[in-house]
Amino acid sequence: MITISLCMIVRDEEQVLGRCLSTVEGIAEEIIIADTGSSDRTKEIAREFGATVCDFKWIDDFSAARNFSFSKAVMDYQMWLDADDIILPNDREKILELKRTLPPDTDLVTMKYNTHFDEDGSPILTSTRGRLFRRLSNFVWNDPVHEYIVFCGKVYHAPDIFITHRKESAYTSRNLRIYERLVAEGKPLSARGMYYFARELRDNGRFAEAAKYFEAFVEGGEGWVEDNIASCFHLGSCWLRLCDIERAIDWLLRGFHYDAPRAEICCELGYCYQQKKDYRRAREWYLLAARLDKPNNMGFMLHDYWGYIPNIELAVCSYNLGKYNDAVFYNEKAAEYKPSAKAVQHNRNFFASLL
Repeated sequence: MITISLCMIVRDEEQVLGRCLSTVEGIAEEIIIADTGSSDRTKEIAREFGATVCDFKWIDDFSAARNFSFSKAVMDYQMWLDADDIILPNDREKILELKRTLPPDTDLVTMKYNTHFDEDGSPILTSTRGRLFRRLSNFVWNDPVHEYIVFCGKVYHAPDIFITHRKESAYTSRNLRIYERLVAEGKPLSARGMYYFARELRDNGRFAEAAKYFEAFVEGGEGWVEDNIASCFHLGSCWLRLCDIERAIDWLLRGFHYDAPRAEICCELGYCYQQKKDYRRAREWYLLAARLDKPNNMGFMLHDYWGYIPNIELAVCSYNLGKYNDAVFYNEKAAEYKPSAKAVQHNRNFFASLL
């Protein structure tokens, strides 16, 4: 059986740290907490769970903090969590089974990461992250923000183990500020850093600036294929919000250069044609999205685009094309994915009023 060091970096996490650590019972033989300047009860709570707490001066660099926490580990594998992550009971049992069965020469284990949820608690955004790292393989975190470890060696992709992110604190622009400082100081961003800087700009509603960096990332030709596809999707979204529909369409279509059509890109093309009130062409893109099989890859998975969104928009387009029976049909198809969605019920009430 392998042993695990749980390595975390925290600051002022008294509201969530106990919740996190209570879900990892039996998983980690040791807990390493790198505290970057807490002024609340974070350290006290960590010690209540038997953690070793080490102070680390914050220098606007998540990789430096994570590498520091990893340096204190002595078990076979290093595992990371954020303070607002939890491990659900079913996933905890799977990790315990993994501890018993993982070949000890495995260098790295990936797990799924559910980070965003709808009002019913179902995940709407899932990614894949390296989660367990063999200590003797000397893995190193890279990039000051949205830090990552380069995959190498013998990698095992755990197909059905999920870490759940339950964010409690309000959104902050901390990551964006770090990126802006790096740019202002003339420090070059890695290709991945450029991609995530663009995402931060987009999340802060700065769509023109986001488009600039997404375009630079794609044109640089050094990005991971999944990030290239995602960038084309985000570029379509940014230019659509900036009312340049033709430019949005061009970038969305470019996303097909990298792989088979993705539902989120097809749906975004549908939105473009809806903006033009071309419901016939919009309908065709939603129909394609609804027929696609969800891929099994390591990129971000936006679940609602693979079922719910194309069908709810097919209901809208069908109504606008005078196909009322089709509109009702597709609304009920959308309900199969999200039965309690407000849009589904609104459409039901509306269609009932037409009878």
